Amino acid sequence: MKPRKKPSKSPAPVVPRRPGPRGWLGWGRGEDTLVEAPDQYRGTTVQVCGLWPWVIGSGTPMVGVPLGRHAVSGATVCCDPISWFQRANLISNPSVFILGKPGLGKSTVVRRMATGLAGYGVMPLVLGDLKPDYVDLVRALGGQVLSLGRGRGYLNILDPGEAKEAATRLTGAAKAAVLADAHGRQLTMVSALITILRSTPPTDREETILDRALRVLNEKHDGIPVLSDLLKVVRQAPEELRVVALDRGDFAKYQDITENLEASLIGLTTGGRLGETFARQTTEPMRRDCPVVVDVSGIDDTEVDLQAAVLLACWSAGFGAVNVAHALADAGLERRRHYFVIMDELWRALRAGRGMVDRVDALTRLNRQRGVGMAMVSHTMSDLLALSHEEDRMKAKGFVERSGMVICGGLPGAEMPLLTSAIPLSYAEQNLLKGWQDPPAWDPHTGKEAAPPGRGKFLAKVGGRPGIPFEVELTRAEIAVNDTNKLWHNKAS
Repeated sequence: MKPRKKPSKSPAPVVPRRPGPRGWLGWGRGEDTLVEAPDQYRGTTVQVCGLWPWVIGSGTPMVGVPLGRHAVSGATVCCDPISWFQRANLISNPSVFILGKPGLGKSTVVRRMATGLAGYGVMPLVLGDLKPDYVDLVRALGGQVLSLGRGRGYLNILDPGEAKEAATRLTGAAKAAVLADAHGRQLTMVSALITILRSTPPTDREETILDRALRVLNEKHDGIPVLSDLLKVVRQAPEELRVVALDRGDFAKYQDITENLEASLIGLTTGGRLGETFARQTTEPMRRDCPVVVDVSGIDDTEVDLQAAVLLACWSAGFGAVNVAHALADAGLERRRHYFVIMDELWRALRAGRGMVDRVDALTRLNRQRGVGMAMVSHTMSDLLALSHEEDRMKAKGFVERSGMVICGGLPGAEMPLLTSAIPLSYAEQNLLKGWQDPPAWDPHTGKEAAPPGRGKFLAKVGGRPGIPFEVELTRAEIAVNDTNKLWHNKAS
C-alpha cells in the first residue's frame, strides 16, 4: 500500500510592512481611492489650546539668505532686507535694524546676510568699520579693503571719484546730473568738516563763497584738487568770489569777510584735531564693482571729531559711487547693481559729532530710492536715546520704527518698554528676549563657562506680525571670518 502524499502548503501571502500612500493594499485591508484634505480651522490660542499637538503654524518664507533654523519647528529661516523687499514683497523698506547685548552674535547675522547677498550679486558696502568686524569677510569675498586714520591712509574729500570718468561716457542731462552731484558732495563735505572743526556750521555767506570757489577750482584746475588748492583760490580772491562776498570793491573788506573761512581751511590742511587725513590725495580710490570695507579701527575712540569726520567722508564717497553706478545703468552702459550698506556700532557713529544723526536720518529715508539695502546694528534702544539733544533722540528712535524688519537678540528687561514703544512685542516674545540675555552657566566638566544661552539666537519682527525665532549656526568656512576675539588669542611660542 502506497503512502498517502502530504498536501503541499500554499505560500503565505506577502503582507507589506508599511501601508502605501492610500492605505493597506488588498481586499478588506482598507485601501482608499480618494484621500480627502483635512478640514482647516483658525482660532486664537485660547480657543484651540485643547487641540495641541494637532495644530501646526505656517511655514517661514523661503526667500532670501538662509540665516538659520527655526527655534521651534527646525525649519530653515531665510531672511534679508533686500530679498524680502524686492522679491517677496514682505516689507516696504529694504532695511533691517539689529539689537542685542554684546557677544551674542549681532555682527555674525549681518555677515551671514552679506555673504548670501554677495552670492545673489548684491555688493556689501561697509562704509566705516570701527572694530573691525568685516575686513576678513570682504577680503574673502575678493573685495576692496581700505584703511583710514593717522598714518594709515588719506581720503581727499574734493576727489569726485568715478564721477569724472563716468561723465565722459554720459551726455546731456545725465552728464550734468553726475557732475552736479559730485559738486554737491564736495560742498557738503567741506562744510561738514568746518562744522566739526568749529563746533558751529559756516555762515550762509561762507557757504556761498565755498560754492563759488569750488566751481572756479573745478573749471581751472588740471587733475584732482585738494583742500590746499581750495585755500589758494580763496586767498587769490578772483572776481567771482568777490562778487558773492559783497566786498563792494574793497579788498581789505574781502579779507575780513574770509578771515575765519581761511583759518578753518588752514586747520584742515596743516594738521590739528583732524590731522592730515583729508589734506592729501586719496590713497586708494573706492570701486563700485566689488564689495568694499573701509577700516577705520585705527582711529582711537578718544578722537571723536576725527571719527565723525572720517565716517561722514566715507558715507559721502560710498553713496557717490552708488549714484555713479545707477547713472551708468540708467544710460544702458552697465548692468544694474544693488548694494547692501552696513552701519555696525551705530551708537558710536551717532555720538561721534554734530550732524551725524541728520546724515543717518537722511540715508534711512532715501535708501529705497537710492537702490540700496541697509543694515543698522546697535546694542540697545538706550544707546539711541542717550543722545544729548531731544530732536536727535526722536530721530534715532525713528531709525527702528522705519526699518523694514527688526531682529532682536538677548536684551535686558529694562529695554522692553523702550523697545515696545517702537515695535509691538507680545509678552511671550519679551520673555524670550529676556531669557536669551541670561549669563552663561559654569560647565563642571570643562571647568569653564558654557556658551551664553542666547548666543546666535534671534527674533525677526516685521510690523505687528508674530516674530520668527531662529538660531544661527556657523559653517566651517565661516568660522575664520567670524572670529572677533583675535587679540585675545595667545600666539606666543
